Amino acid sequence: MRTSALEPDASTVIEVAVADLARTSGIPVAFGGATVDGIVAVTSVVGARTNSLDGLTVSPRLGLGGQSLVDARPHATSDYGASRRITHDYDRHILGEGIAALLAVPVVVAGRTLGMIYGGSRFPGTVGDRFSASALAVASRISRDLAAAEARDTAARALDAASAEQAPPASWSSSLESARVAYAELRSITGTIGDPDLRERLASVERRLADLGGIPTASVDSPSPSDVSLSPRERDVLVQTSVGLTNSDVAARLGLKESTVKSYLASAMTKLDAPTRLRAVSEARRRGLIL
Repeated sequence: MRTSALEPDASTVIEVAVADLARTSGIPVAFGGATVDGIVAVTSVVGARTNSLDGLTVSPRLGLGGQSLVDARPHATSDYGASRRITHDYDRHILGEGIAALLAVPVVVAGRTLGMIYGGSRFPGTVGDRFSASALAVASRISRDLAAAEARDTAARALDAASAEQAPPASWSSSLESARVAYAELRSITGTIGDPDLRERLASVERRLADLGGIPTASVDSPSPSDVSLSPRERDVLVQTSVGLTNSDVAARLGLKESTVKSYLASAMTKLDAPTRLRAVSEARRRGLIL
């Protein structure tokens, strides 16, 4: 196995996952890496017979992995060399290793592709269901691990902010905005966490951030005293909108379709009797529904 230092959390998790994929599935060649500045840098390789995969970096839309990077879903080809569905920018690397059938599975967290794992065979048509199921299971586990790591980091930053000395009145506006940005990030991550204990810890951090913003604690996790009641997802969408994100940005942050974001936003606007998204944010803040 060959590795190099990249973003510590993602690259380390993917390194372990590549080794696990090779060991548990028996796939001849397994490799992968973290996404750095929008490009997948392959740093872990198991089962290679040559150095062809060394230094491989995959850009969006190029090759099988580049298409998977853009679509945020798996792609496979049973005969890489003959495929007309992909570009062949990386033939020197893939064919140089003798790979004929190839599977690319993205590691996706909250709509962002943080890395890619590959499985390859030297015989056409042999990346079948067994290999695919193993790769999908490994990618799913990586996504959960990275989501949990992000949640812990965000919670730690939020706790630091909550325990810091209150800023002087002159800087209160910028401090409140910083708290709102941290709160929005925390809300986007909380929705990806399945562990109830961790979700409760994050909810505690949300309450402390709300206290910093002067919002009643009950408005964050309990039914609001307002006569308007927003669903958790309606609140999430308004929180992300409140820090200046577009519908497309909100969709990527929350792992939703843009049309779904628009639907939640329209529902919230109706409940708040607000003609625009900005008025909806303002009204939700006035009622103590969001920070």
